Amino acid sequence: MQPAMMLFSSRYWSRRGMSLDSAMLEQRGQGQPQRHTGGQMSRRSSFCPINEHPEKENAVESGQTAVVFSLKDEVGCLVKALRIFQEKHVNLNHIESRKSKRVAREVEIYADCSCSKKEFNDLLQHLKDHVNIISYNTPAQLWSTEAGRPLSRYPAGRLDDEDVPWFPMKICDLDQCSKRVLMYGSELDADHPGFKDNVYRQRRKYFVEVAMDYKSGQPIPRVEYTQEEIKTWGVVFRELTKLYPTHACREYLKNLPLLTKFCGYREDNIPQLEDVSVFLRERSGFTVRPVAGYLSPRDFLAGLAYRVFNCTQYIRHSVDPLYTPEPDTCHELLGHVPLLADPKFAQFSQEIGLASLGASDEDVQKLATCYFFTIEFGLCKQDGQLRAYGAGLLSSIGELRHALSDKARVKMFDPRTTCNQECLITTFQEVYFVSESFEEAKEKMRDFAKTIKRPFSVYYNPYTQSIDLLKDTRSIEDVVQDLRSDLTTVCDALGKMNTYLGI
Repeated sequence: MQPAMMLFSSRYWSRRGMSLDSAMLEQRGQGQPQRHTGGQMSRRSSFCPINEHPEKENAVESGQTAVVFSLKDEVGCLVKALRIFQEKHVNLNHIESRKSKRVAREVEIYADCSCSKKEFNDLLQHLKDHVNIISYNTPAQLWSTEAGRPLSRYPAGRLDDEDVPWFPMKICDLDQCSKRVLMYGSELDADHPGFKDNVYRQRRKYFVEVAMDYKSGQPIPRVEYTQEEIKTWGVVFRELTKLYPTHACREYLKNLPLLTKFCGYREDNIPQLEDVSVFLRERSGFTVRPVAGYLSPRDFLAGLAYRVFNCTQYIRHSVDPLYTPEPDTCHELLGHVPLLADPKFAQFSQEIGLASLGASDEDVQKLATCYFFTIEFGLCKQDGQLRAYGAGLLSSIGELRHALSDKARVKMFDPRTTCNQECLITTFQEVYFVSESFEEAKEKMRDFAKTIKRPFSVYYNPYTQSIDLLKDTRSIEDVVQDLRSDLTTVCDALGKMNTYLGI
């Protein structure tokens, strides 16, 4: 487990009766929608959306406090520990991890809680039976100091009197982000379709190992899919491709045949991620890398800043091919990949990622919501008709039909208002947002990004695959020099074109 800083909306999770790592994304109780969607494909996004602002409570009344405990450095250990927080109804405001300095092969977890003193004492009593409690009521600043690392690579970076959150400065830094899996991975919940299937669980562990062992720049290991997995993929592929001609945007329809030719997008074949990555690199500069499960919005969006899409390789359980409680490779390859090959869409995705780097948790939450209602559930206008470009729609038979029907409520996309819309994960969305084009959505997001409070701007350097911080005149001058070179090339091309046309 790599050092991480992950912030969540405690009200969002506690309202659903779950801990952060419980891997259950459905509401329970009477009157709530059932987990099974009756043959409709899941509409999950590729990251865990942060949907609501946590309500700020009085520190004295809520009994805000923190506990530091250690765990063995192995997959799934955090899931089991945080389940105790769920059982004791203790809300988590902030959780951070680091490698232990005391015991090799262990990690230390800092958990900031909101609960009464009685609830906290009860939590400690049960925690000590499962983990090693190092301390409690530990100040956050002391934890950061003990970690021996700054929260940001930006020197003396202050953001409203808070440290700028760490973010990857080089593409190889994504090795840290992509391995901080919050949900699923090899740990399946009791109501997951594959929970009681030991063969499926072992198969999931294999995909976790592939993702965790992967490092930036390496070829993605090829997977020999089983006949059962290929059959499941075939059912999904066959049913969705029936809808695409009348429901998908033209950019999607343009790239799907190319993917069929280059990567083997067929009913009887599951494409390999390495082939998909090569295809994307040649057309939009995007690549994919394997991931074991859900990432936080901050980590997921950071990958987009480098034109890297974190992609799962596992297939949903065969008991119900048209349902999955998490994004699997059917969602990734059929929903996301065809549009990531479009240069304008790729640029739109990257700019959302760049805006997230070093942003506050509140701003990352807003960006994640905008991502959710565009790249996951977005609509656009083409030839006077609505068409889907969101991956969550393009990988969901039921919601794809609903979103383009008269029953759906549609509004124009405006990041300033869209960022406050609640993201629904158990039912169809209450509202869908439409843009005239990807270019229009990109320009609106650019304007919205200007409202994000950061003591610097960022510039992606494609030659070094790193982030340049624009924080002084020298760094800005370097970017201007690059732009001048590009403008010289454009002016030269215009001059030759005018000469050829005799203008």
